[in-house]
Amino acid sequence: MEANGLIEDERSSSSSSAVIEHKAFARIGLVGNPSDVYYGRTISLNIQNFWACVTLQPSSDLLILPHPTHDLVQFNSLSQLVNRLENEGYYGGVRLLMATCKVFKNYCKEQGIHLHNNNFSLSYDTNIPRQAGLSGSSAIVCATFSCLLDFYKVRDKIPVEMRPQLILNAEKELGIVAGLQDRVAQVYGGLLYMDFNKESMNKHGHGIYTQLDTSLLPPLHLIYAENPSDSGKVHSAVRQRWLDGDKFIVSSMEEVANLALEGKKALLEKDYAKLAILMNQNFDLRRRMFGDAALGALNIEMVEVARSVGAAAKFTGSGGAVVAFCPDGPSQVELLTDACKKVGFSIVPVKVVPSLLNEIDIRTLSKSANTQA
Repeated sequence: MEANGLIEDERSSSSSSAVIEHKAFARIGLVGNPSDVYYGRTISLNIQNFWACVTLQPSSDLLILPHPTHDLVQFNSLSQLVNRLENEGYYGGVRLLMATCKVFKNYCKEQGIHLHNNNFSLSYDTNIPRQAGLSGSSAIVCATFSCLLDFYKVRDKIPVEMRPQLILNAEKELGIVAGLQDRVAQVYGGLLYMDFNKESMNKHGHGIYTQLDTSLLPPLHLIYAENPSDSGKVHSAVRQRWLDGDKFIVSSMEEVANLALEGKKALLEKDYAKLAILMNQNFDLRRRMFGDAALGALNIEMVEVARSVGAAAKFTGSGGAVVAFCPDGPSQVELLTDACKKVGFSIVPVKVVPSLLNEIDIRTLSKSANTQA
């Protein structure tokens, strides 16, 4: 597979040359999200279609290099500046690189992990669509973290299970509200079943993560809008209601978590008709909990366009993109493609990334973890 070659290239370059480069990939929540923030279960996969790449190069001073587009600070006019802010927002990726360095350094200090004093420059690039629920921010952080692991040669000292929490901690430094699902998927790669039960989270600081064979997946398609709504606004009210013990939210989140459990069974049995039902149920439950105003008309339309031709569909994350499955095969995919094009949505076949764990990573996994690499 193409990705395997890419991953091997990255690993060899990190050990045989001065420049270290890592990619982290966009993430699709197949079923179970958003229960990862609520001690639930999810199934997610990494996709080759979109990625973030971070490059680390030894240097005399520690440099965080701005991206020429995402961190633009020089403009032709005031109008260009305003247009840039309206379309891209105020924040680029530099803050993510800096926050990752801080969290990495502090964790190593707390754990007594020695770091050498050599400096480096960090730069990044990404083609993950903004605000599309594909985990663009965490991909940049994840790729940065991988570069730091190899530059300081401490990959064997920071367990794989703990890395997603450190990546999330870097985002929390910046006020980003999210759960572990995306970071777990991007650290492990491939197709992953995640159980965030309270006992495991409280005892170990992480969930139970099981990698599944990517060949279990049916053909999937990604639908996304060029100008999606802000996915960050979706969580707020529901999170507080859950913390307050709202019976409807608590029971609904349990239902969403159970969908992932059923989804794992459906995948293992290749019962794709059942998987389609579960995907649709997942979106319907999310819609009941969050309400149409929070989800956004454009996001709902993407799901409804898919369903109009009989495809199963749900958000990939918090909104901005949709994962669709056509149980009736190629003819239905053609109908779906035509329907998307008519309303201006982009649609691409999903290309799945295999496991990203190397031999050193696998050796760091706790013996008690129910994880298959």
